[in-house]
Amino acid sequence: MRLTCLALAAGLVCLVGPVAAQPWDLLDSGKLLATGGVSQIEGAGGGGLANWALITGYGTRDGIGANLHYTTVLLPDYRLQSAGVAIGLFDRLELSYAWQEFDTQDVGAALGLGLGRGFTFHQNIFGAKLKLIGDAVYEQDEWLPQISIGLQHKENDRGAIIGAIGGRSDEGTDYYLSASKLFLAQSLLLNATWRQTRANQFGILGFGGDKQDSYSAQFEGSAAYLFSRRFAVGAELRTKPSNLSIAREQNAWDVFAAYFFNKNVSATLAYADLGSIVIRENQRGAYLSLQAGL
Repeated sequence: MRLTCLALAAGLVCLVGPVAAQPWDLLDSGKLLATGGVSQIEGAGGGGLANWALITGYGTRDGIGANLHYTTVLLPDYRLQSAGVAIGLFDRLELSYAWQEFDTQDVGAALGLGLGRGFTFHQNIFGAKLKLIGDAVYEQDEWLPQISIGLQHKENDRGAIIGAIGGRSDEGTDYYLSASKLFLAQSLLLNATWRQTRANQFGILGFGGDKQDSYSAQFEGSAAYLFSRRFAVGAELRTKPSNLSIAREQNAWDVFAAYFFNKNVSATLAYADLGSIVIRENQRGAYLSLQAGL
């Protein structure tokens, strides 16, 4: 309540009324530390490779949360970078945007892409996620996990190259259903995601191909153990379609460690294996992601 006093000719008159909500009141940061996850490689809240059902940020059902991220994956023959922003609205709706750059380094030169070393693919990713039912944190006595649906629309800037290697399109949309369950007493988080996609290497090499052009169902799984409320370790698996004859794909996986300094800053370090990419096998290397937000 707020006490409002007015100076009138007859004296001082005080009125009692509700406090008007201020814009910054929406930034309540009321969720538990680490429950917004980190930034997934395509910009959504989750793990590094897998989408989670959790909504990004620390805003409760009465507030909003947001974050910025930068991620780099250093592979033997390639480099992948991602930067973006995500907003969580009332712990119900998540909106995200990510920009990706995939540097082909010496491989691009060997394939005759561009004028030499360092030919890059770029991708814009627009995402939306909606929580349907359940609450991973507060419904500990329920067997039902938190369940969300979402989509990621991807636009690649190398349509001519994608067509030359057999890709059918330089843009496409993934659809997914995620279920996340947090066991607070056991300090364990489990997540499973079912994704419908046509993407080649997450969309970096376009969508559809000469082998297959239809949507296929793929799986993303995560398990994370919280040693403390600030420090978590875990592993992820993500299956991928293999649509192109020239670029056989394999499943991706990682093992990671994430440290949450506070609700504003977190860092994730992982060892990631993306399998075969075009003419190079065993693309394994370091994954580093920094996130800042509220």
